[in-house]
Amino acid sequence: MMGECGTSIDGVLGGRLRLRQPLSGHRVGHDAILLAAATGARTGECALELGAGVGAAGLALAARVAGLRVVLVEIDQDLAALAAENARRNGFGDRVRAIACDAEDLTALAAAGIAPGSADRVLMNPPFRDATRTQVSPDARRRLAHAGDPGLLGRWVVVAHALLRAGGTLTVIWHANAEARLLDTLDAGFGAIALLRIHPRPGGPAIRVLARAVKGGDRSRAEHAPLVLNDAHGRPSAAAEAVLRGGSTLSLACL
Repeated sequence: MMGECGTSIDGVLGGRLRLRQPLSGHRVGHDAILLAAATGARTGECALELGAGVGAAGLALAARVAGLRVVLVEIDQDLAALAAENARRNGFGDRVRAIACDAEDLTALAAAGIAPGSADRVLMNPPFRDATRTQVSPDARRRLAHAGDPGLLGRWVVVAHALLRAGGTLTVIWHANAEARLLDTLDAGFGAIALLRIHPRPGGPAIRVLARAVKGGDRSRAEHAPLVLNDAHGRPSAAAEAVLRGGSTLSLACL
């Protein structure tokens, strides 16, 4: 088990969430907060975060939506324990739980109480680097968070489809350079896809794409105005500050 000396407690969402996380390896960043902001859950629903790490995205979603039940699924037992601690630390212990489980193992998920067709929302930030084609980090946790084999995205989407009820939604944040691959993958079983691209600065290429898709939805696609993180002088944009620190949501409705 990871000791406290190997972790730090950091604030996100303008300090409204306090998260214990490892000092080395993958650290919570903008992606988790953007993913939560785009998920669009409602009070009384059940949301599942696959590959939750220390729970940043799922807990940010719980902070935004009162009465939402959240399950954080993380394969690393130490990180799952930190996610559970973070849920309690932020007062969500009654409606957020963390389980140490392989996100691809439907049998194990069912044994943990996550039955097929039981979720209203699934959100995920899968490792998007191809471990077979890029240099991976020597840090095991960072490597697991950032890189996977080429079929990982497809397998996670299949699991999300199985866990969602009919009409439930999957929200994914993915590398913008591989947007076409994401869309091709979502076409199997999902529709009514909405996209929002994330740009680091005005006029710069997108670095991330957020996609929301409906299980069994129609073949429509909608593209929303992009979110630009910084202005021309490198200062955080007002729109980004509103989401990352102010807790505003990102609309990804299919128009």
